[in-house]
Amino acid sequence: MMCWSILTAFLGLISFATAENGFNGWLRYAPVHCDKRCQRALPSSIVTLNSTGTSPLATAAQELQTGLENIIGKHLPIKHASCGRRGSILVATLDQHSRVCNRSADVPALSGDGFWLRAYGDTVQILGKNEKGALYGAFEYLSLLAQANFTHVDYSTSPHAPVRWVNQWDNMDGSIERGYAGPSLFFREGRIVEDLSRVKQYARLLASIRINGIVVNNVNANATLLTAQNMDGLARIADVFRPYGIKIGVSLNFASPVTLGGLGTYDPLDPSVAAWWANVTDELYQRIPDMAGYLVKASSEGQPGPDTYNRTLAEGANVFAKALQPHGGILMFRTFVYDHHINESIWTNDRANAQVDFFKKLDGQFEENVILQIKFGPIDFQVREPVSPLFANLYQTNMAIELQVTQEYLGQQDHLVYLSLLWKEILDFDLRVDHQPSLVRDIISGQRFDRRLGGWAAVVNAGTNTTWLGSHLAMSNLYAYGRLAWCPTDGSQEILQDWIRLTFGRDQHVLDTITDMSMKSWPAYENYTGNLGIQTLTDILYTHYGPNPASQDNNGWGQWTRADHDTIGMDRTVKNGTGNAGQYPAEIAQVYEDIDSTPDSLLLWFHHVPYTHRLHSGKTVIQHFYDAHYSGAETAHHFLSQWESLGGQIDQQRFNEVKSRLTYQAGHSLVWRDAINNFYWNLSGISDENGRVGHHPWRVEAESMALDGYEPYAVSPFEAASGYGAIVTASNSTIGTAQTTLEFPSGTYDLGVNYYDMYGGKSEWAVYLNDRLVGKWEGNSEDTLGHTPSIYIDGHSATRITFRDVYIQQGDQLKITGVPDGVEPAPLDYVVLLPPSVVD
Repeated sequence: MMCWSILTAFLGLISFATAENGFNGWLRYAPVHCDKRCQRALPSSIVTLNSTGTSPLATAAQELQTGLENIIGKHLPIKHASCGRRGSILVATLDQHSRVCNRSADVPALSGDGFWLRAYGDTVQILGKNEKGALYGAFEYLSLLAQANFTHVDYSTSPHAPVRWVNQWDNMDGSIERGYAGPSLFFREGRIVEDLSRVKQYARLLASIRINGIVVNNVNANATLLTAQNMDGLARIADVFRPYGIKIGVSLNFASPVTLGGLGTYDPLDPSVAAWWANVTDELYQRIPDMAGYLVKASSEGQPGPDTYNRTLAEGANVFAKALQPHGGILMFRTFVYDHHINESIWTNDRANAQVDFFKKLDGQFEENVILQIKFGPIDFQVREPVSPLFANLYQTNMAIELQVTQEYLGQQDHLVYLSLLWKEILDFDLRVDHQPSLVRDIISGQRFDRRLGGWAAVVNAGTNTTWLGSHLAMSNLYAYGRLAWCPTDGSQEILQDWIRLTFGRDQHVLDTITDMSMKSWPAYENYTGNLGIQTLTDILYTHYGPNPASQDNNGWGQWTRADHDTIGMDRTVKNGTGNAGQYPAEIAQVYEDIDSTPDSLLLWFHHVPYTHRLHSGKTVIQHFYDAHYSGAETAHHFLSQWESLGGQIDQQRFNEVKSRLTYQAGHSLVWRDAINNFYWNLSGISDENGRVGHHPWRVEAESMALDGYEPYAVSPFEAASGYGAIVTASNSTIGTAQTTLEFPSGTYDLGVNYYDMYGGKSEWAVYLNDRLVGKWEGNSEDTLGHTPSIYIDGHSATRITFRDVYIQQGDQLKITGVPDGVEPAPLDYVVLLPPSVVD
């Protein structure tokens, strides 16, 4: 069986003449070279069998017509014939083909939403197990043509699991929690928006990667979604998705019977509560007969749940499941349940134990239409975590894996991080349950424990930005998620390269360059943010974006590192620590319990060690930190030059927009590198054996310059500033000036300025050499970048601007002026002059 076509046959190449904005994603259907002879060898009509105007089959025919006209410049009429014939594309279900054509196609066995694609020159058959399968087959055929693949193909493919959903964390006011691409597609001012035209395009993109369900609102749900007016709005959303074979679902607030229904209780075992939920569910299905079901987050992070009434999580889930059962709906119940007020001083406390502690004892107590939605790791979408042990502890309960396309802890789409590599490590991991092969991908499909339901969910958070995710390159993650949800054995690089060809064209240099950048991006980000299993060392108390390692500890959230002056890491062994290693099956537990067999990549997840502990590589932990952070930042800098080599080979708008993000990432990777290295250098007192940490010979600290209207400022956290300090204007109406005499050897340099771009103001800066303007800029990242903005001078707001190829003579006078705006006092950190090929 072929999961997804990986055949490639390259014909002529095209150049990009017009700008693109990302709205079409990988469905650009860019022209390929196909002369008259080529066109004659391709089908001349599209045939459907008894399809209605709003069915996925009708959508498939329309998509084929549009796609072929754009890709090869050939218009194919759509015919509703009795059967397909030579010179046509037949798109139908197996049942239709058998009934109408009065013959049974010699098709391999299909299951679920599977399809068979047979393309021989001018005759193409696309037969689906159901209408969705036929639509997927149509998109598959167009994907081949869009990659200039006109070879004969004959293969079938079926989905890995029945549930392939995306979750949107959209709020009723139009904001999106952990959304980095503009406001909601669905909601505004407490209601469903009137214009759903963008939703149709989103549906096309999702259907083309074989997604079959979408939850449209935040797991931290607002009960007002269930008002009659909003139920009507949900029906309109469902109408848009239905022709694309996608069912909608909704997240529910557990306390809705009280806050919306006026009951005195939301106890799931109270008959009045069960009746209320049954009635609400009936009302929704009256409007949306094919609704997918519900998603519920309960008893976690302040959300209401069954624990209020001393009920179990299974009892809480089952009240919704029973309401859904008459309608065939599914309840996705999140296992992201933990105490966020735990005491770090108790050595055995461990948030990573929570999911098994809460759910293992409930195995077999959930209704058959309940699927437990389990985050891939035990904590929270970190740059590296071990597989969640919960996957190995539920024999009688349906499971789905929860991934995150939106890069909450991973650069928030302002850093290039191709996530398929991370996901594949999780999916391919063998948990060895009962000493038997137990790959995570086989557990979530239901295969390993013989479960009927299972599958996938991903937090996507697409917004109204034309790029959907706020970044052109971040779309590779959405594409990869769909591909893996259909066939998790597909390779990360083959998925990526299909996406590149569909998104940016078939030029070999473009393909090779973006492939190299993307495949290096996750290891690079791990290196400059948090490695050895220490988690992403971001600020967990605020935006989850920039560096702040101290925020991990001394609070109740439980993402601890237990770092002190001598040691670092969580002891999760059974022998001495929290016992987390013992939650895994015996073969895996044995590996993690022993420090010698634990892989270096997870050392600090499972073991508490001195900074001087030697890794399998021979390096000490602290030296590995220093080296990895320098290596990761250097790789991020290389991304920019790699992308610049593509000038003229990618349309100008997307080239410039990606270049802007990569320029920002290069600068912010240095903020990360310096903050983490300086923090642990100060904490441990152990110097970098290569003499880099704390030594920056090409920098001039802003606070060391001659100041007029500026004054020194103590940055917090201290490590978010070079030299631990910055300068700010004396007031929000004072223009600041900082001057210095440059003592560097005469020559050509890249002149960089590190500054802080805070939310709530748009300061203006200008840099001069001998009163000659080198450049000026505005602090407008809130308009140009997508990450959660910061109102503070910290690692989130720190950024850099660089002016290239500036000639200076020793003794030149450098001056920077800053004009504050709003709450932003034109903050400056340092100036750097870098000789060619030197990374600061």
